[in-house]
Amino acid sequence: MVVQLKVPALGESITEVEVGEWHKSVGEVVVRDEPLVEIESEKATVEVPAPEAGVLKSIIKQTGEAATVGEIIGEIEVRPGVEAVTSAAVAPPGVSPAAASAAHGTGALAAPPPRHVMPSAARVLAQTGVSAEQVTPTGPGGRVLKEDVIRAAATGAVPSAVTPSVAPAPVPPPPPASPGSPASRAERTVRMTMMRRTIARRLLEAQQAAALLTTFNEIEMSEVVAVRREEGDRFRERHGVKLGLMSFFVAAVVAALREVPEVNASIREDDIVFHDYCDVGIAIGSGKGLVVPVLRNAERMSFPEVERAIADFAARARAGTLAMEELQGGTFSISNGGIYGSLLSTPIVNPPQSAILGLHAIQDRPVARAGQVVIRPMMNVALTYDHRLIDGREAVTFLKQVKLRVEHPATLLFVGKP
Repeated sequence: MVVQLKVPALGESITEVEVGEWHKSVGEVVVRDEPLVEIESEKATVEVPAPEAGVLKSIIKQTGEAATVGEIIGEIEVRPGVEAVTSAAVAPPGVSPAAASAAHGTGALAAPPPRHVMPSAARVLAQTGVSAEQVTPTGPGGRVLKEDVIRAAATGAVPSAVTPSVAPAPVPPPPPASPGSPASRAERTVRMTMMRRTIARRLLEAQQAAALLTTFNEIEMSEVVAVRREEGDRFRERHGVKLGLMSFFVAAVVAALREVPEVNASIREDDIVFHDYCDVGIAIGSGKGLVVPVLRNAERMSFPEVERAIADFAARARAGTLAMEELQGGTFSISNGGIYGSLLSTPIVNPPQSAILGLHAIQDRPVARAGQVVIRPMMNVALTYDHRLIDGREAVTFLKQVKLRVEHPATLLFVGKP
């Protein structure tokens, strides 16, 4: 029997996708629910699992080709017994597949069955040095998925010694150009991914459709740096995740949005829609493009919840496993260019939102305090906003509220749950 592999529905607004990397070649054995091919939409990259166990019979749509939702992109020839044989072949080091299979029938004395590790997860395990036993599986039937491994490493759920025991061989420097040889003028043409094309289109639309303006301020980070230094270890031990900067800024943004609700509003035709909740988007670089997963009801989230959610978003963004609904909506966004070393920038609003906060690198700078010049860790912040809805007074007031809350973290104790 032949089973068709079709492009799954990825959301109401998504009708066309681009076929990404195939994890198997024609003729290779596939296991039921094993990630088989990547599908890239305008919002995210998802892995399509094999619907049945068998052999990959054909690849109809190659990597880079466009396909529509419901279109057939490949075929699997179903072969009964393939999955059982494959599972039996997975055994711990030093144990033969036959011995592993026999252990399942030895009653109370039987060794626990080995975990079923997906091929993509196995590659990440090999790269990080993480053991499958250290990972919490979330796949069907207890399978270990790639995102499970990435999430475990990103959230610190595994011992710190997760790097390979053998250091990679150093890459030799390129040979010097021979005297008189002309410099290379080669060019490479690479097609934009669907996500990158969508990002380009949406950013252009945002600049053309909104009256964007940016206002700036600077924040002294001394208190936040001190809190992280003094409480960071206890925070990690208690909550299993590090205390980052974003939880402070999310809490400060929630407080500021309550003070200036226009910044949390949006324009719908001739109406202004005010939101009584704070769905805060967090811009994350996925390696394939910028994605903005949303912290739903951020006003109800504690610091640990914010940090765990962002770490999870980052891990799944790199793995390409963010769900469509996690990337939709949002009433306000935060973009931290400081992690890349940016000192100042003007972020672009993510429609239909009306504002976005840009964070930048922390830098020791001389500032005046009580008539004295002192050195303090300072951060530039930028608020880009839609001037059709938000006036300069509201924008400046919002940014000053964020500054006040971050410079005095104790005030965040009175901002709801965070």
